[in-house]
Amino acid sequence: MSADQSAELLGFDNVLLPVGDLGEAVGFYERAGFPVAFRLDEIGLAILKVGKETPGVLLRVEDGIVPRTPSWPSPRLWLEVGDARAKGRALAAAGVPLLAEPFSVATGWTVEIADPWGNVVGFADYLKRPELARSF
Repeated sequence: MSADQSAELLGFDNVLLPVGDLGEAVGFYERAGFPVAFRLDEIGLAILKVGKETPGVLLRVEDGIVPRTPSWPSPRLWLEVGDARAKGRALAAAGVPLLAEPFSVATGWTVEIADPWGNVVGFADYLKRPELARSF
């Protein structure tokens, strides 16, 4: 393997989100539709599944993290769904507040939520550019 190949980006490992309370965070993300892959309360860690991929969203309890409103701009994690507007309706029905109504983007629609610690997660579809979408 050449040096160029060994430095190549291969894909995501995990996305880490700092949270203040693991139980509250897991409950929030379960309502948002994330299955728990595993949870280690003794070290303040949970990994949430995202589709069929092995990497996931890692929730990690951090000292000093308190509930806050997300600032703009703040980092955002967007995940692909089949229909973002339908996901928005499902989130609202599960009691997960939307940051705003679903909005149009170049490839389709996106809807965003924020957890109690201000981590923003979006759900985006490719309804306008289905050739770019993952196959389900």
